[in-house]
Amino acid sequence: MEMSTIAKQHEEQRHLEANGLYSSQFEKDACGMGFVVNIKGKKSHDIIDDGLRILERLEHRGGAGADKDTGDGAGILVQIPHDFFRRECEVLGIHLPPAGDYGVGMVFAHKYETLRNEQKRILEEVVREEGQIVLGWREVPVDSTAVGHEAALIRPWMIQILIGKGQDVTNQAEFERKLYMIRKIAEKRIVPLSKEMSSDFYIASLSSKTIVYKGMLTPVQLRNFYLDLNDLDFTSALAMVHSRFSTNTFPSWARAHPNRYLVHNGEINTIRGNVNWINAREGKAESPLFPDIKKVFPVVDDTGSDSAMFDNTLEFLHMTGRSLPHAIMMMIPEPWERNTLMSQEKHDFYEFNSFMMEPWDGPAAMGFTDGTVIGGVLDRNGLRPARYYVTADDRVIMASEVGVVNEADDMIRAKGRLEPGKMLLIDTEEGRIISDEEIKHRVATELPYNEWVKEHVIHLSEIQQATEESIPEVGDLFMQQQVFGYTQEDLVRMIIPMAKDGKDPVGSMGADAPLAILSDKPQMLYSYFKQLFAQVTNPPIDAIREEMVTSTRVMLGNSGNLTDPNKVGTYAVSMRTPIMTNQELASIKQLDCRRMKSVTLSILFDPAKGAEGMKEALDRLCKDAEEAARTDQNVLILSDRGVDEHHAPIPALLAVAAVHNHLINTVLRTEMGLILESGEPREVHHFCTLLGYGVTAINPYVALATVRELQATNRLGDLTPEEAEANYIKASVSGIMKVMSKMGISTVRSYHGAQIFEALGLNTNFISTYFPNTPTRIGGIGLGG
Repeated sequence: MEMSTIAKQHEEQRHLEANGLYSSQFEKDACGMGFVVNIKGKKSHDIIDDGLRILERLEHRGGAGADKDTGDGAGILVQIPHDFFRRECEVLGIHLPPAGDYGVGMVFAHKYETLRNEQKRILEEVVREEGQIVLGWREVPVDSTAVGHEAALIRPWMIQILIGKGQDVTNQAEFERKLYMIRKIAEKRIVPLSKEMSSDFYIASLSSKTIVYKGMLTPVQLRNFYLDLNDLDFTSALAMVHSRFSTNTFPSWARAHPNRYLVHNGEINTIRGNVNWINAREGKAESPLFPDIKKVFPVVDDTGSDSAMFDNTLEFLHMTGRSLPHAIMMMIPEPWERNTLMSQEKHDFYEFNSFMMEPWDGPAAMGFTDGTVIGGVLDRNGLRPARYYVTADDRVIMASEVGVVNEADDMIRAKGRLEPGKMLLIDTEEGRIISDEEIKHRVATELPYNEWVKEHVIHLSEIQQATEESIPEVGDLFMQQQVFGYTQEDLVRMIIPMAKDGKDPVGSMGADAPLAILSDKPQMLYSYFKQLFAQVTNPPIDAIREEMVTSTRVMLGNSGNLTDPNKVGTYAVSMRTPIMTNQELASIKQLDCRRMKSVTLSILFDPAKGAEGMKEALDRLCKDAEEAARTDQNVLILSDRGVDEHHAPIPALLAVAAVHNHLINTVLRTEMGLILESGEPREVHHFCTLLGYGVTAINPYVALATVRELQATNRLGDLTPEEAEANYIKASVSGIMKVMSKMGISTVRSYHGAQIFEALGLNTNFISTYFPNTPTRIGGIGLGG
């Protein structure tokens, strides 16, 4: 019966993925989180008890199903209680080495013993292959009556593996990396096998420092279900807890928090793009700490929630040598571009690392720990609450809200709230609270970021401007406008107001145009994509009033080795906006300094060959782009100049998406920036879709020529050509920011490649080939119509 229930749930989920509105890529959380820590690192069961009490008082933050006793998820992360495990292992006949010389893995395995033994066998095999020692296994004692009916039906079997440190391991950090390697290899071998058995396999934690107890529980069920948590020998100096409310998702035992390093309340709105970029960066990853680094790829398990994928990346950055605060600063940077009060060393740190990684943007309050340091951080907008107390008995209590632990007023030494982009950090080894200013100064001065920025980054304003003679002529503008589908409405309702007023035009009659798939008239590919917007728990932001936290900056070039910042390989041009003038593009084309070289590829095809000719041109374009990336070209320009009766343009969005995703699949995308030189895009939605599907910068040369013609025919008042062009670009960029802000995204760098769209009227084969991971729920046309 249990087997059929698990198999049925897997089958239902696959059916909903294929035919319904559910998709695992939308796994998001809106939750309660918190932690308690003894600043001096003193371990006690009281910390466990306080952590569970915090969790229980966050019950209203969690969710439950139709069966009210089946929770969306609850859990606790603590330091490994050595005395407890030593006592338990003595009973099992297992001799434990000293604390830190062994690791404990919390494994969610198959319910049936035969299949579970196969999972255990493979895990043991991996441990021995990596030169470590299998000390034994321990069944985790649980009270199965303490969970809801639905949770019990799909409950995995909880077991713990104990792994001893091998002779080749010299310190605990190296041992942690070995355990990380073991887990990643085991997952790749066991998970596919488990799916064949209609079962899940999940390692909640595998560490010599921390352990996670969690599940598809309500907060009050956790201590009753896991009997270990009630043992007085079960001690820790810190406890991090989480009560999950899953939005638009399937709760599961594995998706409960804490993850291996963090708890998260909020949503990562840019998750698809973040994951794509991490996948692309694997191609350049080399680390002296991981000679066999390819064994841990892929870094991100894309079947997890947004929080789990963030945790995967945070873990990878930490395991390859960065401290947890350093990794957090890279992934959730505070606003730095417009902050004139920020110290130069911090500014240089953020600027350099912005080439290495884009922000993981969205509302977020996070707690994080590696078992020694523990801390909290808010997103740059401060869109989630987090408050903390410092008590007279050397504890710090942080949670989504106040009142989670009863403390007398005379016991509270200090209290406060986390501020946007700021970090709270407690180091249990140093026995003190480290301020945001101190920890960020320490991280920012570890490496010579100032020198690296000067040596490897060039600002567009510093490049020698191209001469007017080097800018190609548009030719017959009317013919170009006809080819790219310009209408009188485009001129009157869109381009003239943008060029005249410098603002994205606003109408009051709503959008009454038919969907592209239902229209009798030819439609541009952009019209088949609809922007997503913030909903449920995710507030939009005000890009005008909150301009301080926004950024339109983009980076054009190649990024270095993410896993080894000492091995600098970044060479990039920093641009204030993603919309380029003709002169700026001409300057980029002639650039041949600081290892910056560009190559231009045509996106034209022979219209006489129809859809097959377009497909051949796309395949050739992707192949040529790959070859350019392998031959040290680091700026790729896709151009549709040269249109005539024998050469038609591939839809710019299709060309961009095809090249972008091909370079991701060949792990070459981070080798080059991608510029589109096209006569097709002219309005904000066009620019947003192009940026969302991977272009770095856009030169809309026909739109700019149209602006200049309108000025020359006195339709823009007293503006000069330069002023009119600047107004058009300003309006376009502010429109992009407005669209981003509807999704709660603050920076173009985060929006770049994030694919915040769904398709309406495009068939599945077309989307999976050129726009992978984009929802398309009703099907429709493809390359051939």
